[in-house]
Amino acid sequence: MSETATKSFPSDIEISRAAKLKPIAEIAGNLGIDPDDIIPYGKYKAKVPLTYLNEEKIKTSNLILVTAITPNKAGVGKTVTSVALSLGLNYIGKKAAVALREPSLGPCFGMKGGAAGGGYSQVLPMEDINLHFTGDFHAITCANNMIAALLDNYQYQNRNTGKALERTVWRRVADVNDRSLRNIVSGLGGSANGIPTEAGFDITPASEIMALFCLATDLDDLQARIERIVLGFTFDKKPFTVKDLGVAEAITVLLKDALLPNLVQTTEQTTAFVHGGPFANIAHGCNSVLATKMALSSSDYVVTESGFGSDLGAEKFLDIKCRLSGLRPKATIVVVTSAALKLHGGVAAAEISKPNMEALIAGLPNLQRHVENMKNFGQSVVVSFNRFKHDSDEEVNHLENFCEQQGVVFAINNGFTMGGEGAAALAQKVVDMIENNPSKDINFTYDLTDSIKTKIEKIATKIYRASNVTFAGPAVTKLKQFEANGWSNLPICIAKTQYSFTDDEKKICAPTGFTINIRDLVINAGAGFIVAVAGEIMRMPGLPKDPQALHIKLVNGFIEGLS
Repeated sequence: MSETATKSFPSDIEISRAAKLKPIAEIAGNLGIDPDDIIPYGKYKAKVPLTYLNEEKIKTSNLILVTAITPNKAGVGKTVTSVALSLGLNYIGKKAAVALREPSLGPCFGMKGGAAGGGYSQVLPMEDINLHFTGDFHAITCANNMIAALLDNYQYQNRNTGKALERTVWRRVADVNDRSLRNIVSGLGGSANGIPTEAGFDITPASEIMALFCLATDLDDLQARIERIVLGFTFDKKPFTVKDLGVAEAITVLLKDALLPNLVQTTEQTTAFVHGGPFANIAHGCNSVLATKMALSSSDYVVTESGFGSDLGAEKFLDIKCRLSGLRPKATIVVVTSAALKLHGGVAAAEISKPNMEALIAGLPNLQRHVENMKNFGQSVVVSFNRFKHDSDEEVNHLENFCEQQGVVFAINNGFTMGGEGAAALAQKVVDMIENNPSKDINFTYDLTDSIKTKIEKIATKIYRASNVTFAGPAVTKLKQFEANGWSNLPICIAKTQYSFTDDEKKICAPTGFTINIRDLVINAGAGFIVAVAGEIMRMPGLPKDPQALHIKLVNGFIEGLS
């Protein structure tokens, strides 16, 4: 989230440049990390060795999850809230850190611009984090496409033998929004250039490499997950994996440095780990387990964020990341803005910044459903309101009264304009909740022993509130195949629109009585889950009519337009 800069309030990038950063060696030293052990990427970024993970400290530290209501196109400010809360916790005397995902170049140059927070609640250096950072995304893209090249070569070299695969399912990736690459034909130009094959690209954050990278616990686990990646199927219907291709060790080598968590700092020189970046609408939407655990190893309170609304990111954070890692949040923050509520109340996107109490009230069922879902998981909930200058006292008071009626804590977050001081009240309420009424153990949406179909139905009915789930032909076929291949006990990662509880982005607020259509299933055996593709969701986004790239430029040596 970022407000439009005015004469009285600087832009995000102006705030970023004006911030006084400490050398990253000093930030590391404050965490008890020997500066000689870090791997610096310039003066203000570094990777931290996994030897600094402390399992005993992880058990005693307090993890806080930040999620949100169903967002509007510009988002609702989860990253701002995550950073602000970590600043606010430090402001009131707690040792806190924030653990976030790395931004993708797709949204940065496409719809949203930068994704490093905003105002006085940013992770820095903002330009580096939004662009190439420490090269993790490039390493993941390279690893994914190296597998694709090696797989194509295997098919080419074995084209006249019985070893060739009946079909391949591995796709290439690029960290850009490029609709023209969704479906392609490769290998054209004669036999010397390969075998003509229908293929395609996903965006890098949708890659299984990204997903498993963020769930891996160390290098050995990373390699084991890479080995399990399913690349295709033999003529006798058996899965063919990276282990069968014989290149898992080589791919692990490409990722060995990227696997180390990235250490940076906030606008107030506090600790931030920014690592990994899967999207929550087409992947699990969480930063790396290693970064979260590294933050917990070095701080008493750690704020982490899951992507989009709670129906996507938080559900996957709890049902997948927490289930597989053993992590347990002590509290969950649901972020809300009046603009998003008014959108769900039926106001056109161009009008959501104007006062409209009737529309705000009409949109409250969306917030209510997200809060109920988090409570059903066993979470203690704080509703955090990102206040803008256009919000009236009447609207804010009504929202606070509504939250009180729902039995949840309400707090206003002014971290965007005031940094840690502006988030101090939110931080204190979160600390009070953790001390007096922490979240219970997670009540998972489904059991791993449930059938694949049942797991999908439980997510759709319990979380989305669908009345029915249908399965298209390809999904029905794969249900049987996946069960026959022994994948029945894997968690489910549903890919669907982020703008609705349904699989149709036009159905806003809190619809009921709808059907979720699962059009396909994708096995991510390396990541350790099954992707269920709902509706018309695309794993390679397209660019909008007015992409942010049109506004990014160098002015006197400084980058403009990233936020």
